[in-house]
Amino acid sequence: MANRSLHEQAAAAPLQVVTIYTDGACEGNPGPGGWAAVLRCGETSRELSGGAPATTNNRMELTAAIEALRALKRPVPVLMHTDSQYLLNGITEWIPGWKSRGWRTAGKKPVKNADLWRELDKLAAAHTVTWRWVKGHAGNPDNERCDTLANAEIRRIREQTAPAELRRLLQQFRDEADSGAQPLL
Repeated sequence: MANRSLHEQAAAAPLQVVTIYTDGACEGNPGPGGWAAVLRCGETSRELSGGAPATTNNRMELTAAIEALRALKRPVPVLMHTDSQYLLNGITEWIPGWKSRGWRTAGKKPVKNADLWRELDKLAAAHTVTWRWVKGHAGNPDNERCDTLANAEIRRIREQTAPAELRRLLQQFRDEADSGAQPLL
């Protein structure tokens, strides 16, 4: 290896796996929601979180995975942990059928949250992602941390948004969902 440049050595080195834990939460469904992710690579870790004043739990679960993958600077192997069966089954089992049917379910209805599924599919394709289910609220430190961060986002939204504004946003969310438009995030 002494004859190879540092750049050549770095390019030949195996990529470290990035381990990610994600979670989404919602107070009411729909209602104010939060999402969070914990990313770990070697000794480095990073926490991400955010929220929306009117959303669903499933949208927050998807957003957590999307934002975690979006935070990666280059294609890497990823070990993604989620406590959401909806997220896990959607990305590992259902998405090929949805895509082949033009983003329709087997029952020929539009896929809910298709905007987020498309984004997640695109981002996941840039990496080698292994998806793993982890039981929620079972003492896994990174899963518990994500839950804490996601719920803190809900509290932040409630503290920073007037109740009348939250009700207006929730009604707008419901109206858009009822009309067939994609819900707000």
